[in-house]
Order: sequence, then C-alpha cells, then structure tokens
Amino acid sequence: MSRMTGSRYFAEAMKGYGVTHLFYVNTIVPPAMLEMDKVGVTRVITHGEKAAAYMADGYARASHRPGICLSQDIGTTNLAAGVRDAYMGSSPVIAITGGQSDQLRYRHDYQNAEDFAIWDSVTKANFSVDSVERFPDLLRQAFRVSTSGSPGPVHLELRGKAGQLLDREADFNLTFEPQFMRFPAFRPEAEPSAVKAAVAALTEAAKPIIVAGGGTVSSGAGAEVLKLAELLSIPIATSLNAKAMVPDDHPLGVGVCGSYSQWCANKAIAAADLVFFIGTRTGGQTTNNWQTPKIGTRAIQLDIDPEELGRNYPNLVSLHGDAKVTLLKLIAAVERKPLRTEWLKQARGYVSDFWAESDPLRNSDAEPIRPERIAKEMEDCLPSDATIVVDTFHAAMWTAQMIRMKKGQSYLRCAGSMGWAFPATIGAKAALPGKPVIGFCGDAGFYYHIAELETAARLNLNMVMVVNNNFSGSVVETVRFDKSVNFAKTAESLGCMGIRVDKPKDIRKALEKALASGRPAVVEVLSDVEVTAKRGWTPPRPSGA
Repeated sequence: MSRMTGSRYFAEAMKGYGVTHLFYVNTIVPPAMLEMDKVGVTRVITHGEKAAAYMADGYARASHRPGICLSQDIGTTNLAAGVRDAYMGSSPVIAITGGQSDQLRYRHDYQNAEDFAIWDSVTKANFSVDSVERFPDLLRQAFRVSTSGSPGPVHLELRGKAGQLLDREADFNLTFEPQFMRFPAFRPEAEPSAVKAAVAALTEAAKPIIVAGGGTVSSGAGAEVLKLAELLSIPIATSLNAKAMVPDDHPLGVGVCGSYSQWCANKAIAAADLVFFIGTRTGGQTTNNWQTPKIGTRAIQLDIDPEELGRNYPNLVSLHGDAKVTLLKLIAAVERKPLRTEWLKQARGYVSDFWAESDPLRNSDAEPIRPERIAKEMEDCLPSDATIVVDTFHAAMWTAQMIRMKKGQSYLRCAGSMGWAFPATIGAKAALPGKPVIGFCGDAGFYYHIAELETAARLNLNMVMVVNNNFSGSVVETVRFDKSVNFAKTAESLGCMGIRVDKPKDIRKALEKALASGRPAVVEVLSDVEVTAKRGWTPPRPSGA
C-alpha cells in the first residue's frame, strides 16, 4: 500500500493500464491532470465535450484499448451525448465526470443539476464514486466492464463539480490488471453440440452466406472468418463496421450489406438459403431494416452477448462465444468440403456486375467532381497499413460502396452521430502515431467540430481529413451553405495544412502532399451537389403485396 492523493493514484492507474492519451475539457480534476504529465500520459484539451468523447472513441477503436474522456459537472450532458455513439458502436470508452456534492445539493447551486441518471441509457455501467477509497475498485471495474463481453462505455461520477474527491489522501494498492487493458478481455467458447450442429447445417445448405459484423473486428477474427469460408465455399458479406476485414479482392467477398451498402452484397444475401451471422446484432442497418435477409430465413448466429442470439431472426443454431475461438472450433469440426460451384458463380456475378456499373463513375473526369471519383482517388492513395475513419450518412455510403480496401488496412465508422469523424480521426491518430490515418466526412459533418483543427495543430498529428464539400450537407432539397466559406483557408488559419481541390486530376496530388506533410491536413474537395449516394437494394415485393 502507498499513501498518496487520489489524483496521484489516478495518474498511476492510467500509466498502469497503458493509457497514452486523455481527452477532456477543462476543468476536471486539475491536480490529477498535472500528475499525468509526470507519468507520461498525454493530456488532450478539446474545445467541446462531445469532441472529447469522439476522440476517446476513435482512440479506443483504433487501439483496441479503452479510451478515456473527462469533463466537469456542467459538461456531463454534452459528454454523454458524445458517448452515445460509443454505446451504439460497442466501443470501450470510460467517461469520468465531476458530480454532486452533498452540502450543495438541492440548493440551486451554480451549474448544478441532477444528471447522473442520463448515463444509464448510454453506458454498460454507471458508477457514483462517493469516497476516494472507492475510486480504485470502481476504476478497475470500469476497465473490466468496458472490455468484457461486447465492449462498451462506462461512466464514473466523482464527488465535486471538478472531481475534488481526488484531492484527498488515502492508502492505495497499485495493482492493475493487464487482462483488461485491451478487448476482448475474455474469449468464451460455444458449446460443442452447437458447434457440431452449426457445421452440419453450413455443410448441407445449398446457398449459405456469412454476414460478418463488428464483433469479428473486436475479436480479431478476420483470418478465421476467411478460413471457414474457404473450407466450406461460402460467400462473405460484411456489415459496414467490418468493412476491410475481408479484402475487396478476395474471391469470396461480396461486399458491404445493409442500408449503407453495395447492392451485390444485398442480392447475395437475398438469394441465400442459410445466413450465418457472426458478431453482428442483426440490427436495421446491417439487414436493411430486416429485408435482407427477410425474417424467416434460416439463420445461425454467433455472438459473445447471449442476449443478441435470436433477437431479430429465429436461429437454427445459436452459438454463444467469442468469434475467434468459436470459429476455430468450427474450422476443426469441418469434415467435408462442399464445392458449391454454381452458388459461388452466382455470388461473384453480382460483384462483377456491381463494379462494372460503378467503375465508370469512379473514374469520371466530370466537373464538378463526382464523389465516386473522390472515393477512387482515396483508395489509390491509401497506404497498405492505413486506417480510414468515416462519418455517417453520405460519407459512410460513399466509402462503403466505392472504396476497395486491401489486406492490412482498417476502416472505422461512426454508429450514427454526424460530426463524429473529424474528432475520431484525431483520436485514432493519437492511438496510431506511426501509421497513416485518413478521415472522411461531408461539409455538414465538418462544421460540427471545426474548432478541433486547433487541437490537431497543437498536438502536431499528421492526420488527413478529406472533406467532401458540395455546400449542401447532401440534403439538396432543404439547405444550401455559404459558398464563400473555404475550409482549406480555415485549416491554415488554425495551424493546419489546407488544400482545396476542384478538378479530379488534382485529388491524388493533394492527398499525397497531405500525407507527406508531417502536419494535420485538410483536403477540401468541391463536389457535385446533384449526385447523391444510393440507398441499399431491397428485394422486389411480390406482385399484389
């Protein structure tokens, strides 16, 4: 046991858990923040609580470690709004805020509100730390909960508006648990009988297909998904969260399925007679609002969270376990290797037709620039170990449909919060300082947190933000933004590199310059306001329906 303040313990704990960056808005536990400098943890002060949460989220998804964000009491609702995306995206963010003080409660104290309960709906666990002696065990529990099972956020509320609870001294045991520094912390295996039944069903099906979700990425199960698919000759579709897990040049890959998708994947799923969901909650976006596959299609589901098994599709077989280790069990149980020549030919035909339709648009020299061409130029410039971070809505659709990802590349996308991508790109780059990180968003999304350009410049992170600017937010019917605004000049005025592009031939040169600059950079590409991304393909309704 060591005698120290709670602030010093906090710093030792962050170092002990391998945390490299904290993202926060002043003022929260100021003495603890100074202690962070002494142990080598980088403090990132942001210009808004939501941005801090998004940075922590991007950091977590890129590093497979919990991301830490903080705010004082008055900022807790803003921070919670940002953590919502981590909750929807199963990302292990630990949020620490100031909170109530018993002597001031119910007296209309300045900046005081009863907001602890709001965290219940956006976290896996919501803890009130009422004494400095309880901080160590509840902090350790936060790491356990956030990294165990399906990852997700946890909230700790410290007594005092700025967490003054940590100013007190106590005797602390500096024991930290390496198992909970990364996710998944545990890898449960499905029951042998379920494994046997699943392999039998997959072997006997005429047209099976795999739908791999974000849980396969969290588990690091990409190689195992591919191995099983190759053994059993099964096409693979991915949710948007799992894009890049299956390289686009793999012969069994049929692309991204769902509502932000490639129509070849949806058609392949609609034609299948058995769907194997791996690490996906089978939500509305992955299944295009439960139309691909339609409800009633025979299904097998593998998930680390038992509550998800059979939630939306009645399962022929339910496999409760970690994707990686359970897939290894499935692979070992394969006894016969079906060929499925005609089924694979059919699935590949969808993919071939999709790219035959898309490539002329991706290579278009039209001016104003088509977004498909932006995607193609980004694809060509992505280094082999690059991570791409994308916003919601059209940013997600364009990248889902038009960017081919290669082996070794990673793809991170928000769970639905417009404006997420730029701060998340900063967080991802903080987690991956030695690798290229490129963000992508539209003009509407970039406006949300444009002040964080100063944060990126202050940190001197060489991340690149590509902004698809059509001065409309892609909502052509309802809004037009001021065309006098120049994001490239704005970036320069806030300490970053800024490049504006209005001709297709100049996109690649701008991206290469930005990646090589050694500075945070914004590449603003002016695009055609009349071109919008296609929504997910759905099966035609039966006549008379």
